[in-house]
Amino acid sequence: MSSMKSFLLATVKTQKCQQRLVSMYSTRPPNQAPQQLQEICKVVSSTIGGLDDLQVSLNRLKLPLTSSLITQVLDFCKHEAPTRRLLRFFLWSCKNSNISLQDKDYNYAICAFAKMKDYTAINILISNLRKEGRVMETQSFSVLAEALVKLGREDDALGLFKNLDKFKCAQDSVTVTAIVNALCARGHAKRAAGVVYHHKDKITGVELCIYKSLIHGWSIKENVKEARKVIKEMKLGGVMPDLFCYNTFLRGLCERNLKRNPSSLVPEALNVMMEMRSYKISPTSISYNILLSCLGRTRRVKESCQVLHLMKKSGCAQDWVTYYLVTRVLYLTGRFGKGNKMVDEMIKDRLLPDRKFYYDLIGILCGVERVNFALELFERMKRSLLGGYGPVYDVLIPKLCRGGDFEKGKELWDEARAMGVTLKCSRDVLDPSITEVFKPTRKVSEVYHDHTTPKTEAQIKKPGRDLNKRKRCKKKKKNKKNSAAA
Repeated sequence: MSSMKSFLLATVKTQKCQQRLVSMYSTRPPNQAPQQLQEICKVVSSTIGGLDDLQVSLNRLKLPLTSSLITQVLDFCKHEAPTRRLLRFFLWSCKNSNISLQDKDYNYAICAFAKMKDYTAINILISNLRKEGRVMETQSFSVLAEALVKLGREDDALGLFKNLDKFKCAQDSVTVTAIVNALCARGHAKRAAGVVYHHKDKITGVELCIYKSLIHGWSIKENVKEARKVIKEMKLGGVMPDLFCYNTFLRGLCERNLKRNPSSLVPEALNVMMEMRSYKISPTSISYNILLSCLGRTRRVKESCQVLHLMKKSGCAQDWVTYYLVTRVLYLTGRFGKGNKMVDEMIKDRLLPDRKFYYDLIGILCGVERVNFALELFERMKRSLLGGYGPVYDVLIPKLCRGGDFEKGKELWDEARAMGVTLKCSRDVLDPSITEVFKPTRKVSEVYHDHTTPKTEAQIKKPGRDLNKRKRCKKKKKNKKNSAAA
């Protein structure tokens, strides 16, 4: 029975898969797709049988294969079929197709498997590419380098870059930029700097892109010293840092100070902004938001408000993210009145926030047991006509009912139904006989009294302390007697 059940489930899954194949990844309706493509996709996407069974089924089709048909199968089945079945299909098609595949088709397959992050498939295809003497395109190398580094195979990515000549691919500015970007995106700035050092003659014209990647890589590791060296090297080389460079450096600086010295967050960040202005680069709201984000994580309320005041004073326009970061730290530290004023000030400045603004702040207010303020903020959200109220109702209704306010919960439920909002929470939360009301309890520590003097906290935590002390004293006396007798 269990084997029959698994067989039926696999068959149903395969049928559903085939019904979605063409409609999901093609502009054609399913009934207008080529018959050959449908037949091959059905075989490749089937979950019944192993890889050898797949090859037997493909041999039975006896369909004329073309390069375009092979690439279409890879494209249609990449989200449905397991990568091993796709790899077996591609290797089978290379041997059984009526025409030989071109280099561009092979490169397309390599990029497809690289995006699927299948290291084994990538390794097999690269090996076959080299054996057959095919040409690797620069675009294929860029995709491969990024995929290998993401998989933690940076050594393989560097090895592939060093041996590009064996794949008839040149080590030019494009490939150097690709490997540097891939390494720095994962924080391997030291290895990327080595590539730049040995190929300085190949980065002419792309210096700014290379330097940006290096600053980003060092900032990920919060190595401010090395990031500062890159900026100095840019200036010496006649390449002026732009806003992106300084914002990336500022992020690394703030992240380091957040962990090591939170008190220096504001002074050092303001020094960087002063340096930016000296090069006629005005800090934007993104620059200030980087600082405000770190200040909020350390609950620095006073400094956050001061930074917001400095933004207004310097003429830097605030965005809704700025108000979100300041309001968030105010709510988390119990300054609900000031937080509401910030929201009103944002609305007064005609800034239209994203739904995430209200979702996160309402969640924070519910988390700190301030549902009344959460309801007020929800009213502001409804007045802004943003929509997307379903998640808020799903949070507020159970929260109110578990707090004992079933009447308000029922009111919100009816309001959501009247607005046509689909709710995920069950109607059972409105039933007092089902929903357990949360009753906060206060933990009272027991006090142990003696007839004469009360016991200390240390005595309560360690009742056997005196007994252990007596045992140690007896042991010492016994050892002294034994030594004297000897």
